[in-house]
Amino acid sequence: MRGESAPQLVSSTSLRSYPQRAFLRRLIQQKWLIGMTIPAVIFVVLFSYLPMVGILVAFQNYNVFQGVFHSPWVGFQNFQYFFSNPIAWQGFRNTLVLGLLSLLFGFPAPIIFALLLNELTGKRFRKFVQSVSYLPYFISVVIMVGILKDLAAPQGLFNGIAHWFGVQTIQFFADPGWFRPLFVGSGIWQTLGWSSILYLAALTGIDPELYAAAKIDGAGRWKQTLHITLPGLSPTIMILLILSIGSILNTDYQKVLLMQSPSNLETSNVIGTYVYQVGIQNAQFSEAAAIGLALSVVAFILVIGANWAAKKWTEQSLW
Repeated sequence: MRGESAPQLVSSTSLRSYPQRAFLRRLIQQKWLIGMTIPAVIFVVLFSYLPMVGILVAFQNYNVFQGVFHSPWVGFQNFQYFFSNPIAWQGFRNTLVLGLLSLLFGFPAPIIFALLLNELTGKRFRKFVQSVSYLPYFISVVIMVGILKDLAAPQGLFNGIAHWFGVQTIQFFADPGWFRPLFVGSGIWQTLGWSSILYLAALTGIDPELYAAAKIDGAGRWKQTLHITLPGLSPTIMILLILSIGSILNTDYQKVLLMQSPSNLETSNVIGTYVYQVGIQNAQFSEAAAIGLALSVVAFILVIGANWAAKKWTEQSLW
């Protein structure tokens, strides 16, 4: 009709260019933030992705002089040797037991500690307890094991307490049955305060009005913790639990080596120490790489399974 302007036709090319222009505009606006991430990206690429080329060694009879790309291929022979070795299975069993014990006793410990700290009314005393609980985390593993050996010595504190109850002297580091309690207990002591930081931060995000309303309704401390505090912590707990399940086979082999003795190999021989003996002491790099790859695959499956179970039962997951 006359007097009406004809509608302007927009080409498909210009329509496609709109998202591209918006994307470029955001890049320009956030150039300083992107620039700050470049060092981290370079670090991850250099030290996380490029070393993944070494996975090829697990399927080779690796020779240092021939290199990764020229060593002869042996397929799954290194994996077959690992799974047919009874010493390797003993290490796997001990690693799994230590991981399960650490998860069973070590995971809830910082949660309970954070809840107890949250109930303290004195700010100065609470800060003092927090600071003291953080200190063991900054002690090196060598010093920590040295302190543990002094405490567990025949004339140490542990035997002094045992004598007070009428128990004879115990050789803690020579008895295979005491290796696991010492390993797990010292791990809890060293990481208790540091691991509680995330839970304390999550506690500060809970709305104080919920506690005020609960007090009006007559709820005591226990009911407030049960119905307000724990549900507020549940997202953080589930995420950290999934990550902990994924690292259940990642035992601190350095600490194990320091605590290990010929008399407690029955329980102290783990996958990490086996890899150290095979890969470093015996220079069997291919078998060591195969073990590391197998553990990585198992950890990946555990994370996927734990995330699926958490999403199905609690509707909280990593993705």
